[in-house]
Amino acid sequence: MDTKQLKEFCAQLPGAASQLHDAPANILVYSVGGKRFAHFKTSQPEQWRFSIKVSPDRFLELTDVPGIKPARWLARFRWITIVDVASVPDDYLCELVQWSYRKALDSLSKARRAAILSSSY
Repeated sequence: MDTKQLKEFCAQLPGAASQLHDAPANILVYSVGGKRFAHFKTSQPEQWRFSIKVSPDRFLELTDVPGIKPARWLARFRWITIVDVASVPDDYLCELVQWSYRKALDSLSKARRAAILSSSY
């Protein structure tokens, strides 16, 4: 999966919204109900590196993989950065994004979550 395909995958999740933040942040953020679940860095160095939140077990597992590292500033919240998304198998990458999305969705109130899910169908 390349960067363009991954952006499309993130955007098609129910209730997902994207917002481009210019300098100094230079990130493309994907969120649901105002809660971030993924973002891309849009400037050099490491343009298009991709960050998502993962479970504690996956954090330990993934940060030992070459090309995947703790996310800058967000590692304490178990966010990882994938330097090259093409290096991760598509199915596994989709599973990780869906977990991060679900975690953000689940942090919303029950009413807000229901509204997002019902409006997407």
